[in-house]
Amino acid sequence: MEVQKENYTISTDPARLQFEVIYDFLTNRSYWATGISRETLQKQLDHTTLHFGLYDGENQIGYAQVLTNFTSFAYLGNVFVLEDYRGQGLSKWLMATILAHPELQVIRRWLLATRDAHGLYRQFGFTELTKPETMMEKFDDSAIRR
Repeated sequence: MEVQKENYTISTDPARLQFEVIYDFLTNRSYWATGISRETLQKQLDHTTLHFGLYDGENQIGYAQVLTNFTSFAYLGNVFVLEDYRGQGLSKWLMATILAHPELQVIRRWLLATRDAHGLYRQFGFTELTKPETMMEKFDDSAIRR
């Protein structure tokens, strides 16, 4: 899938991904994957169901990944737009494109984790857990560095 808006493109083609851009942002500028190893990120990218690369011409300027079974569940992660491109509505366009993807229209439950972008995700129907008592997690913050 590929969509365009002005000079920008969103593509789900994994061959277009620019590993160094994704790695630099996640390991050096994100709060959720600081210090991720190259090997761990490569394995993660290799096993991600859908990639959404955001490009200015040929240069990657953003990214999001979706892990899904294409029937009932999807997890949205590693969403970012590089700092120089923020404030132009690109993250909203990226989110709208992800949620409009034809193969994701039957998803019953979407999950994501965010510390600071609640306002963005609320615009697309995300809320706090409606029944947190039914959800559990096993979280190991140090696992990303192993």
